Amino acid sequence: MLTKYIEAAMRRAEYEWLAGDQVYYGQVPELDGVWASGKTQEECAAQLQEVVEDWVMIGLRLGHDFPVVGGIELKFREVA
Repeated sequence: MLTKYIEAAMRRAEYEWLAGDQVYYGQVPELDGVWASGKTQEECAAQLQEVVEDWVMIGLRLGHDFPVVGGIELKFREVA
């Protein structure tokens, strides 16, 4: 489920060329604060995936609720 959620987030990623900074900027609109940049779109996408993975792991540790992304709901329940 975790892999599918990250893959869905990456499919929804949006990229933009920032000519003034000479970098690509990428974000996943549904995930607050998740963005990255890189000299190429491929580099930006790789950085963005790392950010998404970190965002999910930190959210899990802190017990955050996750938005539904691409129809995938990420929910975890505590195990006794």
